[in-house]
Amino acid sequence: MANRNLDKNVISNQYVPLKRPKRNKYAFACSILASMTSVLLGYDTGVMSGAVIYIKEDLKITDVQIEILVGTINIYSLVGAALAGRTSDWIGRRYTIVFASIIFFVGAILMGFATNYWFLMLGRFVAGIGVGYALMIAPVYTAEVAPASCRGFCTSFPEVFINGGVLLGYVSNYAFSMLPLKLGWRFMLGIGVIPSVLLGIGVLAMPESPRWLVMQGRLGDAKRILDKTSDTLEESKMRLADIKEAAGISQDCQDDIVSVTRRSSHGEGVWKELFLHPTPTVLHILIAGIGVHFFQQASGIDAVVMYSPRIYEKAGITKHKDMLLATIAVGCMKTFFTLVATFLVDKIGRRILLLSSCGGMTLSLLALATGLTIIDHSDHKIKWAIVLCVCMTYSSVAFFSIGMGPLAWVYSSEIFPLRLRAQGSSMGVAVNRAVSGVILMTFISLYKAISIGGAFFLYAGVAIVAWIFFYTLLPETQGRTLEEMEPLFGTFFRWRSTMKELKRNKVEGDGSAQA
Repeated sequence: MANRNLDKNVISNQYVPLKRPKRNKYAFACSILASMTSVLLGYDTGVMSGAVIYIKEDLKITDVQIEILVGTINIYSLVGAALAGRTSDWIGRRYTIVFASIIFFVGAILMGFATNYWFLMLGRFVAGIGVGYALMIAPVYTAEVAPASCRGFCTSFPEVFINGGVLLGYVSNYAFSMLPLKLGWRFMLGIGVIPSVLLGIGVLAMPESPRWLVMQGRLGDAKRILDKTSDTLEESKMRLADIKEAAGISQDCQDDIVSVTRRSSHGEGVWKELFLHPTPTVLHILIAGIGVHFFQQASGIDAVVMYSPRIYEKAGITKHKDMLLATIAVGCMKTFFTLVATFLVDKIGRRILLLSSCGGMTLSLLALATGLTIIDHSDHKIKWAIVLCVCMTYSSVAFFSIGMGPLAWVYSSEIFPLRLRAQGSSMGVAVNRAVSGVILMTFISLYKAISIGGAFFLYAGVAIVAWIFFYTLLPETQGRTLEEMEPLFGTFFRWRSTMKELKRNKVEGDGSAQA
C-alpha cells in the first residue's frame, strides 16, 4: 500500500509539473460547450431586471407581484437542481444538458407569448426548472472532464457564461426598449429561445463524462475520453485507476465493459450517505458544498444585480434609459472580473480568492449602505453620495465576480466523492437557488421596512459571517485530483467525535472507580 501511494504521488506530480503544460484544447472545448448552459440563467436574470419596468406598466401589477415574478424562478430552479442530480446519474451528464435546453426553450416561448400575469408566471415556472438543471450539471460535467492542472480554470466557465448572459440581457433590454410597450418586454423574454436552441444542438458534439461512464461499467469508452482530456497518457492512466478505485472496480480489470450494480449506476442510496449516516468527512464536505452556495447568494449580490435600477433611482438617476445603460456597465464589470478569476484560480488557489473576494465585497456593501442612508436622510441631491453609490455597486459586483461568484461552482463541483458528486452538487445548487429566490422576493419589502441602506447593512453582516466560514471550514483544493479531495476534509468533525469518545470513556471510568 505504501509503494502504491508513493507511485501515485510520483505520477500525481507529473500532472502539475514546474513548467505547466499547454491547456488541453479538447477538454477546454468541452468545458465551454457545457458551461454555455449557464447563459440561460444569466440572460433571464439580466433581461428581467429591465423588463419588469415595462411589465409593471403594461400589466398594471404591484411591487409585491414584481417581487414574486422576479424571485420565483429561483424557487422553481431549486426543484430542477434537486432533480438534476438523480437525472444525470440515470441518463448521463450530456443528455441532462440537452434536457435542460429543451425545458428552457419551452419556458422562453411561453414568456414571450404571455398575455397576462399568470401566463407569464407559468412561463417562469417552466424556464426555472430548466435553469435549475443547467446550473447543476454544467460545473459537475466540467469538473469530471477537465484535468487537474486546469480544472479550476474550466469550472469557472459557468460563472463567466452567467455573466455573459446577464450582459446580453441588459443589451436586449436597451435594444427592445425602443419597441412599443406591448411588444418590447415580450421580445426581451422570448428571444431567450435562441441560446437554448444553439446549446441543445452544440451539446450533441460533446463526449460523455468519463467518470459517469465508469459508473456504468463502460471502461473502454471512459479510457478513450480520458486519453483526449488528459495532459499526458500517464495522467490518463492514473485518472482511470483513481476513478475505478472510487467506483469499486478492481484495478486488474482490463475489460472494456464490466457489469455494475444498479445502486452504483443509478446513484441509489446516496441520500442516506449524505444526510442520514454521513461519515465525518462526508459531513464536512456537505457543509462546505452547501455553505459556499448559501453565502454566495445570502450576501445579497442578486439584489445588487436585479434591483440595480431601483438602487440608481434611489440614488437620484430617474430616466429609464440612463438606468438601463448603468446596468449594462454592471454586466460588463461582472463579466470582466469573472474572466480575471478564471485565469487566477489555478495559479493562486481557491482560498485566497474566496477570502479576498468576500472581504472586498463586505467593504463595498458597507460603503453602499452608508451612501444610500445619507441620500435617504437628505432633502437635496448629494452628488458625492450618488457617485459613491454607483461606484460601490460596481465595486461589490467586481469583488463578487473575482471570487465568490465563480468559485462557489468550482469548489462544490470538485469536493464530493464520485458516487455522491451529482446529487451532492445538486443540493448545493438547490440551496443557492432557494436563497437567491428569498433575497429577490423580499428585497423591496425589506428596504421598505428597514430602509434601502439598512438592507445593505444586513447583507454586509452576512458577508462578514461568510468570511469566517470560508476561513474556518474550506481547505485549499488547488492542484488536487478529484479522487484526492477526501483526505482534506473531516479533521474538525473527527476531532469532535474523538473528544466526545474520550469524555464518555472518562465518565465511564469514573463511574467504575466509584463503584
